[in-house]
Amino acid sequence: MDARNFSALDSKLMQQLNADIPPLLSQALSASNVSAHWERRMFGQHTGDGYVAGMDPEVLPALVGCFPVALRQALARRRADAPASTPLQLRVSIHVGPLPTSGLGVPMVHTHRLLDDDSLRSVLNRANPAITNTVVVISQRVYEDVFESGCVNGDVLPEQFMRRLVKVKKFQQPAFVHIPGFDWGLADPDIFEPLDTTDTATEQLAPAPGVPPQAAPPAPGTVNLNHHGEHGIQAYNLFGRGRGQR
Repeated sequence: MDARNFSALDSKLMQQLNADIPPLLSQALSASNVSAHWERRMFGQHTGDGYVAGMDPEVLPALVGCFPVALRQALARRRADAPASTPLQLRVSIHVGPLPTSGLGVPMVHTHRLLDDDSLRSVLNRANPAITNTVVVISQRVYEDVFESGCVNGDVLPEQFMRRLVKVKKFQQPAFVHIPGFDWGLADPDIFEPLDTTDTATEQLAPAPGVPPQAAPPAPGTVNLNHHGEHGIQAYNLFGRGRGQR
């Protein structure tokens, strides 16, 4: 998982947010009833602005069905308890695949590629941090394993995940974006596009005759937590960065 706008903070705030993340994860995973697996996590480590770890893949239905909402609630409690603190918004990616105990391998790389997708950062850039503090991207394999098996925990629905094609460097794969509590049926088509923050946003100049309008720049990138399976057999990564259609 990664925290939005981490690089814009001073050193003291960076250290504080870095220290806040593990307890928030512990709270959210406890609420998802996977505390025992979290205690046995593998290759857990800070990534500066986030955290990466691996857990047994049997908890995948809980990570998809319960964890996003639990993390959102943990972040909301943090804001309520310390309203003067810096708002914390997290991007999360979840992937599954075989990894050794070191965590090094293709599934780990793909997890980070999912996290690097521009759509997640674009969503959080638009969002009110007091309302939307969590955005999650899961790989197509995770989506199929959880929803096609009918094993998802909690009351999350497949329709709460928006399909999009993630393109980062040479990586190009379908994935699904989830914003806890959000109904994608209410979304504008440009939800993944960056906001226009220029001074000319309220006064658009017409292009010269015969000159086509310029296309909008691509949306900027987004936050991660990664989880991987136990015993070096299976692995999945939880938190990533990332316009899509169902």
